[in-house]
Amino acid sequence: MNLSFNIAEQGEGSYRLLTILRWVMVVIFVSFGMQKFTLQSAQGIVQFISNSPFVSWLSVFGLRGEAYVLGVTEFGIAVLLAAGAFSPILSAIGALMGVITFAVTWSFFFTTPGVVKWSLSTDPMAWNLAGEFLFKDIVLLCVCLVLLLASLPRSIVRSPSG
Repeated sequence: MNLSFNIAEQGEGSYRLLTILRWVMVVIFVSFGMQKFTLQSAQGIVQFISNSPFVSWLSVFGLRGEAYVLGVTEFGIAVLLAAGAFSPILSAIGALMGVITFAVTWSFFFTTPGVVKWSLSTDPMAWNLAGEFLFKDIVLLCVCLVLLLASLPRSIVRSPSG
């Protein structure tokens, strides 16, 4: 069984184009990380964190502290993704952390009160600006998932019959 991990930068054809996704995600994680060091961002995310069953524990660090923890984490993911251009294992770890990050932030869409109003009317799902802000995370989650799957050894990703 071949367990060698892969990176797009060493691939061929359309696989190599995944390099673009990696570097876009590096830029996104750096920019998200930088934002967490501003008071405005810290105040903006408190509603999501305080209502999350996954990250509400961050409140022990206080308003700025929870934002700093997230910012450092996002910088770390950016570093792992960038280093992943040279190390397949780091590529997979960075992409997995990205998947986890966006799975958690996507969950805010459902756990933050008032973000979404569900109804059986002609407008079955309506969201406010916070919901619009969160909705993009499903795309970012999928990008990180693609990077993760592309990094994994082919023997893990493909079924034995494929």
